[in-house]
Amino acid sequence: MFHVKRLPLAVRYADWLADAGTVRGLIGPREVPRLWERHILNCAVLADAIPESSTVADIGSGAGLPGLVTAIARPDLRVTLVEPLLRRTTFLSEVIEDLALDNVEVVRGRADALHGQRRFDVVTSRAVSSLDTLLDWSMPLVDRHGALVAMKGASAETEVGDAAAALTRWGCARPEIMALGEGVVSPPTIAVRVVWADPSQVSWPPVSRAVRKSDRPGSARRKPRGKG
Repeated sequence: MFHVKRLPLAVRYADWLADAGTVRGLIGPREVPRLWERHILNCAVLADAIPESSTVADIGSGAGLPGLVTAIARPDLRVTLVEPLLRRTTFLSEVIEDLALDNVEVVRGRADALHGQRRFDVVTSRAVSSLDTLLDWSMPLVDRHGALVAMKGASAETEVGDAAAALTRWGCARPEIMALGEGVVSPPTIAVRVVWADPSQVSWPPVSRAVRKSDRPGSARRKPRGKG
């Protein structure tokens, strides 16, 4: 959760969400009374699943949930907020400047625009897409010993089952479903953590096993490209 020295920054961020975030359509007006329990604290406990001094990419960051909250809670992290919409990246940049956060950068664009260019220890997301789609967007950004850590709700177990083919295709280990913040937030935050099954076999940009099998001996060999 937030250290006492970081709490004023979290309060200031909440003010931004309640004011400019609502006016610009990033947060629904009905969400304002429950910003803390439903959004900020719900995201803050995600920091417990991120190793010290990690590089983090938050894809589809929107209003900064969970990426900006994580950066506020954990100044030891280097956080990249990836968001394609200009009005959202403008909001994020204004908040970062106002809060004087020196551990955050904003990248305007889709996650797949970074495939083959950037790698991170942790790739996060919240309410972006189903797990099978997130794998295509996120795994090409995950470092060899890194992880995808996606915030999910009650659908986590179902999504893991539905993503079985994609997990195999990308060469991922069996996902871990985590309940974060038990005793701190109610209900706890549910996240799915996915890592590489064999980090030594990963190259960049990673290609799914289905693509590798198509590279038959004697055929024209294409330059590998990550999906997204």
